[in-house]
Amino acid sequence: MATITRLQLRLQLLHTPATLKPSILLPNVPRLSPSSFNFKSTRSFSTTPLLCSVSDHVPESSGNGASASIVGDLLDYLNESWTQFHATAEAKRHLVAAGFHLLNENDEWDLKPGGRYFFTRNMSSLIAFAVGDKYVVGNGFHVIAAHTDSPCLKLKPKSASSKAGYLMVNVQTYGGGLWYTWFDRDLTVAGRVIVRSKDGSFLHKLVKVKKPLLRIPTLAIHLDRTVNKDGFKPNLETHLIPLLASKLEETSLESKDKSTTMSSKDNHHPLLMQVLSDELSCDIEDIVDIELNVCDTQPSCLGGGNNEFIFSGRLDNLASSYCALRALIDSSKSDSDLSSEHAIRMVALFDNEEVGSGSVQGAGAPTMFQAIRRISSCLADKYAGEGAYERAIRQSFLVSADMAHGVHPNFVDRHEEHHRPVMQKGLVIKHNANQRYATSGVTSFLFKEVGRIHNLPTQEFVVRNDMGCGSTIGPILASGVGIRTVDCGIPQLSMHSVREICGKEDIDIAYQHFKAFYKTFSSVDMKLSIDS
Repeated sequence: MATITRLQLRLQLLHTPATLKPSILLPNVPRLSPSSFNFKSTRSFSTTPLLCSVSDHVPESSGNGASASIVGDLLDYLNESWTQFHATAEAKRHLVAAGFHLLNENDEWDLKPGGRYFFTRNMSSLIAFAVGDKYVVGNGFHVIAAHTDSPCLKLKPKSASSKAGYLMVNVQTYGGGLWYTWFDRDLTVAGRVIVRSKDGSFLHKLVKVKKPLLRIPTLAIHLDRTVNKDGFKPNLETHLIPLLASKLEETSLESKDKSTTMSSKDNHHPLLMQVLSDELSCDIEDIVDIELNVCDTQPSCLGGGNNEFIFSGRLDNLASSYCALRALIDSSKSDSDLSSEHAIRMVALFDNEEVGSGSVQGAGAPTMFQAIRRISSCLADKYAGEGAYERAIRQSFLVSADMAHGVHPNFVDRHEEHHRPVMQKGLVIKHNANQRYATSGVTSFLFKEVGRIHNLPTQEFVVRNDMGCGSTIGPILASGVGIRTVDCGIPQLSMHSVREICGKEDIDIAYQHFKAFYKTFSSVDMKLSIDS
């Protein structure tokens, strides 16, 4: 047997999911725990295992006048946020820890200048805001909006099926994913369940099964000899079905005798329901409904020869969401941060962007503008003037933050020749003459001017004329009430893959730009006059 060197063992561990790390290693080789991982990036190749959990790292300088990097905290956020529900719950935890007060849309609000507040809707969207001490009725709202959802597979209402002696889990495709990337991955489930409590009430609980539970196996090349020549073209209804377990020799739940009397839990394999009940420490009979995503178990981590990349699922758009959330929190930490602010700083995180935003928790709903109206009304006190809400909207500014298409080194020609954003060079301003993005010359200037003042780089993106252009929540929100909007994003590769990549430096640049937007935009905006 060939001798395995320490380097070979470390490289092997790099590509082993955290949940599958061996409990016994080779003799004379110490076991590597997450706490022993080295966070510091170097310019020489490092054989240290890639960083997956970094909450105890020593902050680095971002190179843009910032005292600390947020990359480690972003990785922690990504590794907690397997679904839109978990992303919202994690954002809620951060806000509460920072002193923001939780509101409920069903209650009457009592807001004060200098106060910090937030609320959630469906536990998959969130609005947070900090009121400037010098706010007066009619002043604007400075908003950064992003989304919590990502393309994924979701369990069908009746997920239980069996084929060729295997228990299978029926799924729906959500959004425009690169579905072939989901094959041969160590998958599991996460999401929310509704549980019946002892007193008969119903509780909303989040669940995350951390072990590899599902797999979508590819067909052996021996049975598909032309796949490398003709391409891998799976049928999304019949080929994209995760395998759960070997089928036991027992009567199927899908029998005709039970089809008319099945409860909601009978729509799913008893084995899957048992896994969920074990995670939640409840009886299977108490689980009355489930809403689950299929998730990749491989943790988010640093990668590349110099640890300069972030390898992760759901970067689109949790990277933007976290940078925006963190910028709001850090720009509103102390009383002095809001003491000279005339506006209201806001973050809006929406669900269902990947499928058009047309839901009660999506950007197509009036959630954000209802909040703005309520905030304006609550802070108006006895003000009886005309058009307070409308004037507030006209003085407001929205940053629509969604990930951007970085130029692909193997497909450079897919980008317009003079608009090829690269990683590690800052936020990308997105332009489209046909209004697939909401950026205008004015809004682009204002946002770039904020960056210029703080020495933060920006890039430009325009899609080729012979290619279609994607869109964002920017045009939806901009056209809803006429709020000035700029579309921007962090450049990335492998967008909508189960595993994406972005630049580590761009995370810190985005965070610094968003924080500068909150702190500087008021002074920049008052220098520009358009319609007066």
